Amino acid sequence: MTTAVRVPEELSARVPAEQRGPGLDRDSVRLLVSRGTEVSHHAFVELPRQLKAGDLLVVNTSPTLAAAVDGYIGHARVVVHFSTRGDDGRWAVELRDPDGTGTTRARAGGPAGTEVCLPGGVRLVLEEPLTSRSPRLWWGRVSDADVLGLLRRHGRPIRYSYTERDQPLSVYQTVFALPSTDGAGSAEMPSAARPFTSRLVAELVSRGVQFAPITLHTGVASAEAHEPPYPERYEVPAASARLINAAKAGGGRIIAVGTTAVRAVESATGPDGVVRAARGWTDLVVTPERGVRVIDGLLTGLHEPEASHLLMLEAIAGGAAIDRSYDEALRGLYLWHEFGDVHLILPDEDPHSEHRSSNFW
Repeated sequence: MTTAVRVPEELSARVPAEQRGPGLDRDSVRLLVSRGTEVSHHAFVELPRQLKAGDLLVVNTSPTLAAAVDGYIGHARVVVHFSTRGDDGRWAVELRDPDGTGTTRARAGGPAGTEVCLPGGVRLVLEEPLTSRSPRLWWGRVSDADVLGLLRRHGRPIRYSYTERDQPLSVYQTVFALPSTDGAGSAEMPSAARPFTSRLVAELVSRGVQFAPITLHTGVASAEAHEPPYPERYEVPAASARLINAAKAGGGRIIAVGTTAVRAVESATGPDGVVRAARGWTDLVVTPERGVRVIDGLLTGLHEPEASHLLMLEAIAGGAAIDRSYDEALRGLYLWHEFGDVHLILPDEDPHSEHRSSNFW
């Protein structure tokens, strides 16, 4: 199976598309389109021609935070990745070791009571693991309640070793990002939306494609630990719920831009297939066994073979379709990760197909 294949290192996108040559923009990436096991190759700017009037794109408006902050444990330098703010004021954090090249490597979490000195005299004390499943993320209490201010003053975007250099925070914001009322955001960019430009959005709207905004603040995924997603904050506004239900009733396809949009919408969808306004925490993990209730298609990046996101893709398209598309992505030398190429999964239009995503309840 494709999922057992390692992705060659040279297929990691090391810089954003717009930095790869003169005249390029964010939308200068490739688009792999799969309908069932049929695969075709396109430029991302051709997306409007892959969709039709009445289709609806669900987009995540969460802004990306400058979530990485330098600190010290004693005399040892560490990097703290601030992942998620809890209801009790604590933060879920990941501690990383600097690797000497501007990025970081994995570090064991804990133990309880570990104190990290942060800029400006701020102290972080680790209290307990986020879950018993993994010691990577810990709940920690920060001496200064204004953690978001700390990130604005001293933070930088989380960067992994496959990237070439540090980038400004603006590079990690999507065209759909909006400031949240409480200043919250995502530790890592909702990257499926990164190739969109205002020009492309305008073309989609002119062709009758609709947009429904939702918010899901993503936590730290980590490059090495392909774990199921942790609980994350989300909101599906009433207006977006109405838009999705109306588009579905009118025969339009509901296409999520990113796995975060799938998680939010499916969390707000009842067993009757109706989307309702919802907000709070979601611990939903979309698997082939659970299936999807309202999402018909997905625009997403290319995920590592071990990534739990692949289960979501299989829930939408089926294992055979995902294996076929990833074979094609590897053969076609598509680029992986947040600055890489994208994959549009559309429903199989063959009425005799055994797999229809909308049949998964």
